Amino acid sequence: MNRPAVIFDHVSKYFPLYSTTSGIKNFLFHLPSAIKEMRSARFWALKDISFEIRRGETFGVMGRNGAGKSTMLSLIADVLKPSKGEVTINGRISPLLELGSGFHPDLTGRENIILNAVLLGMTKREAITKLDEIIDFAELNGFIDQPIKTYSSGMLARLGFSVAVHRNPEILLIDEILSVGDAQFQKKCTKKMLSFKENGVTIVIVSHNEDILKKICDRTAVIERGKLQSITETGKEY
Repeated sequence: MNRPAVIFDHVSKYFPLYSTTSGIKNFLFHLPSAIKEMRSARFWALKDISFEIRRGETFGVMGRNGAGKSTMLSLIADVLKPSKGEVTINGRISPLLELGSGFHPDLTGRENIILNAVLLGMTKREAITKLDEIIDFAELNGFIDQPIKTYSSGMLARLGFSVAVHRNPEILLIDEILSVGDAQFQKKCTKKMLSFKENGVTIVIVSHNEDILKKICDRTAVIERGKLQSITETGKEY
């Protein structure tokens, strides 16, 4: 049976809200009610989301800032747990959710490749074997032995993307990375995504770049204020 790569079954996710507007004195004098209010105050980032991502599909996610897109990817990556519902993953995840995540600013680019690769699930031996290939793809040969605290955001993007895509993922998660860097690097990223697509890798990508999503994705979901508004496939509502 060909199980879906990702299943969201009535998934909701909230984060607690902590208010300090009433002041510390009021908080102390009304401690029981203040604690009750703190526990009940919630921000619902996702509300009752249900969908499936087919194995080998490239699935895009669009929405305004704060709509819940990155929360959705974090749930797929198992960085967050749902408050309600269930997320089922069938495959090895390789996440690229935030520029520089898993990097240490005082280590060199070369040292951070090994560190980040191990955090993503590679063995140290695998990381060392792929080191030259990762460096060449990132096009950072002249800076690879410098501390990454000296890197620009574009350089961090190239380094992080290169490590993630050389893990040979079954499910690749990408958050806005294709909109970072120069046009040449964006073209290179798109070409790499298309090669993954041809090889049957499941890709989940968040981006504001509609042209990239139209070029790469089989379907695209639109999220608004934590709710799934639509899923489109070749221009038709799913």
